[in-house]
Amino acid sequence: MKRLLLFAALLGLLAGCAAPASNPIPTAIPPEILPTIIAQTAESANLVATEIFIAQAALVTPTKTLKPTATFTLAPTLTSTSIPGHKQSAILITSPGQMSKVVSPITLKMTIAVGASKLVQVDLYGEDGRLLTRTLKRNVPTSLRGIPQTIQAAFEIQSASELGRLSVSTQDEHGRIQSLNSVRLLLMSSGENDITTPGNPSEPVKIFNPVPKEIPSGGMLNLRMDLWPFNLNSTIVELVDPAGKIIGSRIVAVERLDPQMVETTIPYKISEPTTARLIVRQNDDRISGLFYLYSQEISLEP
Repeated sequence: MKRLLLFAALLGLLAGCAAPASNPIPTAIPPEILPTIIAQTAESANLVATEIFIAQAALVTPTKTLKPTATFTLAPTLTSTSIPGHKQSAILITSPGQMSKVVSPITLKMTIAVGASKLVQVDLYGEDGRLLTRTLKRNVPTSLRGIPQTIQAAFEIQSASELGRLSVSTQDEHGRIQSLNSVRLLLMSSGENDITTPGNPSEPVKIFNPVPKEIPSGGMLNLRMDLWPFNLNSTIVELVDPAGKIIGSRIVAVERLDPQMVETTIPYKISEPTTARLIVRQNDDRISGLFYLYSQEISLEP
């Protein structure tokens, strides 16, 4: 009996050594259910792959490409209060730009719509308000859209450098200022020019009321305009007759540098129908004198 038990144990040991190290061969899948199992396996694989993709995507932060923002020197940024449709400035100074460093002579480049006088006046002021030079250019051709002009302005200063204001103006047939625009510059007695780019080309003022061909009467003009101030100085609105007499005026307080709608009234006093010039102007806040002036003709009844 012991010999039989020993023989059986030896047979079991030999069977264990002869078995392969891999897992046993799985039971064959019946052919009729094989397509169902394949479909279920594929669906499971797709779900797992989708979950992995979503988990990875949640860790990635998308990057937004920023578009470059246009920058205008010494001009306020447009806001939702601005009114579209401002026309090109009657005196568009294209060079030098605001706060350019310049030596004498200054080469002034601009596109300008001259008045009926066909006269262009260029004034350069020092930081204390003194007139450094004045240049007059006569018989400039008229054009509603403006024409390119180049004018040189020579100057002398005693210090190495100082702040200056270059102002360009035109006049109508009665000698009234029709338009005026300015640019601040750093005047240098020696060195090299450092010219900045021009600022906003639009006219800072747009008149909505009175409308063209409207003739105010009764001694009161209703004014509605979009105003883009250069500084916080008050804006002056005037009615000036052909003789240069102020027949009506209003002071408009400025509290911010954004474009802003202004609605006010201007009382005036005349004894007969008059073609006046409606003027909107603002003084410089750094150097004494006028910085900007916009105007348009308007007919008035007593």
